[in-house]
This record gives sequence, structure tokens and C-alpha cells, in this order.
Amino acid sequence: KRAAFLVDYQDAAYAGRYCTLVERVRSAERSRAKGMRELAEAVARGYFKLLAYKDEYEVARLHAAPEFRNRLEAAFEGDFTLEFHLAPPLFARRDPATGEPRKSRYGAWMMRVFGVLARLKGLRGTALDPFGYTRERRAERRLIERYEQVVSSLLDTLDHANHAVAVEIASLPERIRGFGHVKARSTEEAERREAELLERFRAAVEPPDAA
Repeated sequence: KRAAFLVDYQDAAYAGRYCTLVERVRSAERSRAKGMRELAEAVARGYFKLLAYKDEYEVARLHAAPEFRNRLEAAFEGDFTLEFHLAPPLFARRDPATGEPRKSRYGAWMMRVFGVLARLKGLRGTALDPFGYTRERRAERRLIERYEQVVSSLLDTLDHANHAVAVEIASLPERIRGFGHVKARSTEEAERREAELLERFRAAVEPPDAA
């Protein structure tokens, strides 16, 4: 189900990237921590959350999808107008007190913009992605790469003794919530927790006579 979502989110190659890591973890868990399955499940959830970050293309895709209009028509009768409250990263004004982007109101004409932007999702993460150079988008790509590196490193010494800690590390993306500065703060907290858990993982050694 998550792989199918990632095909719609980006493309088949992106979904394949997801499946490859999940399958690597599942194979390593079967051979190095027999009888366990929680790590593969944690990676399936955590990695997906990082890959499917809610950027401009995804917001546009979800709003441009027929299902969005169908839900509106099912919820409201008669004529209604649409209004969107958005803080586009390239255009949003900053709050003079906090320095954070301020949301502005946009009319129903944004639906046409969403339709165009949704068709441009192939630009995501490429040199032609106008949104990809913002601090938030760079941070999201860095989180994906970091997660892949950390999970791969866990597999090298995974065993029954450190399995539970590995599951907690793989589940850390679920702690990252919100958008903008809120997400940045939760990311910092998750990274601090990751450092603590990695120390515990390295210290947990299975006894030599453990089969």
C-alpha cells in the first residue's frame, strides 16, 4: 500500500527505492534476529514517512485529485466558494515578530495552479526544482539520506541483544511532526534521541554463546 502511494507521490523508481531498503531490513532481520519482525515494520513506517514529506507538489496533487472535489461536494450542498490559507516558501511574507512565514488567503483560482503544479512533481529533488533549494526541502532530503545510512549501519551488527534498540531508532521519524519551524524543532529532538540510542545500540552485545 505504501509503495503504491509513493508511485503516485513521485514515480515507480521512488517506490522501488523504498521497497529495496525495507526488503534489505527484512532479510537481515530474518537471518540475524530470527523470529523477530518489528524492525522491518518500523522501517516500513518510518522510511515511508520521510519519503512522503508534504511539499508543494504533494499539496497540489492532493488538492487537484478528483477525490478532493468529490469530498467537498459530498459535504456541502449548493454553491460554495473555496479559499486557501497558504504560506508559499518562495513568496510568503515573514512575521516581523517571529521571522516565520505568514499564511495568506488565496481564492478558488488556486485550483488551476494546483493542477499545473501536480503535473510538475517530476521536478521534485532535481536541479530544476524551484522549491528544492529552500532550507526546509534540503533538510527533508538530508533526513532521508541520513535514515538510509543509519538503518544500513544497524544491519551490520544486528542481533537479538540490540534488536529492540534498533526498532526504536528506526521508529524515530514518527516523532517528527508539523511543518516549518515546528518540524525543525521536532527534528532536532529526534536527532538528539538518535545519538543516545546509537550509543545504546553499540553497547548492546549479544553473549558469544547465544545462538
